Amino acid sequence: MSGDFGSPSPMQPLSVGNVVSAGIRLYRSHLKEYYLLALRAYLWILVPVYGWAKFYALSALISRLAFGDLVDQPESIAAGERYVNSRLWQFLLTMLLMLIVSLGIVFGVGFVFVLIGVLAAVVVGGLGQQASLAATLLVGLIAFILGVAAFVAVLWLLTRFYLVDVPLAIEDNIDATSTIGRSWELTQGYVWRILLIGFVAFLITIPIQILVQILSTIVQLIFTPLIQQGSSAMAVLVFLLILALSFASGAAIVPFWQTVKAVIYYDLRSRREGLGLKLRDREI
Repeated sequence: MSGDFGSPSPMQPLSVGNVVSAGIRLYRSHLKEYYLLALRAYLWILVPVYGWAKFYALSALISRLAFGDLVDQPESIAAGERYVNSRLWQFLLTMLLMLIVSLGIVFGVGFVFVLIGVLAAVVVGGLGQQASLAATLLVGLIAFILGVAAFVAVLWLLTRFYLVDVPLAIEDNIDATSTIGRSWELTQGYVWRILLIGFVAFLITIPIQILVQILSTIVQLIFTPLIQQGSSAMAVLVFLLILALSFASGAAIVPFWQTVKAVIYYDLRSRREGLGLKLRDREI
């Protein structure tokens, strides 16, 4: 790893602060390029199916470019884009598979915990017929605990698939199914650390989100009286302005998430596979 972005040794784990700060520095050093890539990705969202695949691929391209910087093998945007475009339909298939997996996790975990909650309520209700208030409170407590447990379980499982787009954008001989397995493999044992990194990164993006909300509110306050007068043109204009603000803010945030993801990917590969040592030997 280059001295500008990494830890003292490629094999030592990066702290949460180091991961986030490395992501910030990577983004800052390529601010214009990454922002324009993300903005292009958002514009592709307007095109059904093909455009969604392009959005996913261009977002992953940012991680690929950031990873190239981390391993001192920088790549041009044109070369990287050719690579991810060659796997465009694999990105689309990955999106579809992850949608199925995510829904399966949410509904599967939800069903299990609801079933447990119902059984617990039946048992508690049967035991507490003479003390209905206590039984009600106990059922409420059980429901709360189960709700928190279900949320944590869903979050834990989804985090195992946090890196699905990165191997597909970087590694050879990877397809839609194997990149999902690759993410599951790399994140094993590091879920809580990744969640903490994600939480810190989220806190950093809050000011941008607040600014967008303020600007959107101002736009609506300015144009709402005209819309109420029956001006359809103004309604379309307000919609376009808010959409533009959303795209602009999203394009500012996505590269940060993708560079942080690239640092996490590098760190996990370094510790699991000795990536840093292999690259160092190659350079020597």
